[in-house]
Amino acid sequence: MVIGAATLELYLHGVHSLKEKRSILRRILERTRHQFPVSAAEVDHQDQHQQATIGLAVVSGDARVANSILDKALDFIENLHLAEIVRTDLEILHL
Repeated sequence: MVIGAATLELYLHGVHSLKEKRSILRRILERTRHQFPVSAAEVDHQDQHQQATIGLAVVSGDARVANSILDKALDFIENLHLAEIVRTDLEILHL
């Protein structure tokens, strides 16, 4: 079994309230979950208006498949243009 995990640090331009932030993150997370077989959630910076960290995870039998899914999900999130991706970390775990 292979687990692929990615974290994305995001900067949300022009966001001045947690309500605005939650709205943007909800769109990013729901669209990503709908498009790809991943679990996705906000994992850090919950109390900051313009900064967010989301985590993605996928389980597969093949590391290349897990890596490909996460790469495509990261590109998808970037192409939504709802937030600027400041940093990404991707890790593949073999169990």
